[in-house]
Amino acid sequence: MSIGGQSDTTQSKSEQKVYRLTPEGFARKQERLEYLRTVKRKEIADYIHEAKKAGDISESSAYEDAKNEQAKTEGEILQLERLLAVAEIMTGDMHADFEGPPIVRIGMQVEVMADSGAVRTFKIVETFEADPKSGLISDQAPVGKALMGHKEGDHVTVSTPGGVTNYTIRSIRPML
Repeated sequence: MSIGGQSDTTQSKSEQKVYRLTPEGFARKQERLEYLRTVKRKEIADYIHEAKKAGDISESSAYEDAKNEQAKTEGEILQLERLLAVAEIMTGDMHADFEGPPIVRIGMQVEVMADSGAVRTFKIVETFEADPKSGLISDQAPVGKALMGHKEGDHVTVSTPGGVTNYTIRSIRPML
């Protein structure tokens, strides 16, 4: 499976979507990839070896579980390799080319006020890096989708499973 449903055989690298990650997010993905390659692969190989030593592998649930875990791990490794190959690390000046008032897009920090008077700050990131508890929301999440493309002073209505919330965008700035 390729990232975002893009087929590597039908699109050149220049046509593939570029994924923007924060420096911290990029480092976390690299660390995860390194862990999977060096630690997890070895653990699974050891499990498979032990299951083979235990006897008939055709009826061994331990062997089958280890092979399934191996396939899952190799899939995650492949996905991370593809992501990191097309990832762009966000920088503080990545939005310098845009003229006019700032608009909400990936890499922006957005301060909003709800109708209740509550003020919240969201950082808009790619889906791979989203962590709502830390204020990192995906551009594909309900709040992120509703905010995308808007500017300061705009009123935005967000429909979530918890209900409808109205926000007024107070400020937009690069998050780095």
